[in-house]
Amino acid sequence: MTDHEPLELERFLPYRLSILSNRVSQAIAREYQQRFDLTMTEWRVIAVLARFDGAGLSAREVAERTEMDKVAVSRALARLVAAKRVVRRTHDGDKRRSVLLLSAKGWKIHDVVAPLAREHERELLGRLDADERRMLQRVLDKLAPV
Repeated sequence: MTDHEPLELERFLPYRLSILSNRVSQAIAREYQQRFDLTMTEWRVIAVLARFDGAGLSAREVAERTEMDKVAVSRALARLVAAKRVVRRTHDGDKRRSVLLLSAKGWKIHDVVAPLAREHERELLGRLDADERRMLQRVLDKLAPV
């Protein structure tokens, strides 16, 4: 007899949310990876820079807003800058601080992928009725307030 009490992963909420997140993200990721040679992290960086266009976010702010690992964000940004999808500029003449903005190439990708992502979200939410969608939104707002 053992004193161990293994987690039932298939019933463990963090595990289930992680699996769901991976499935949802991977479904759309396949398309933009094939079309634009874009990783999931790179797409999220593009999406955040688009969302806060004009603000000129630092790499640290991008990592904070995406809640992704700083090293992963840094690698993604390096690739995006090298591919001329993101532009790095100095912040108001302060050479110690750089800000990141989408380039025309970055916006072009965003303007193709964002509608695909929205359509994917509509299809996913279409599996729920109106009451379930409202409940899901309330639960998400409670568990992960924006």
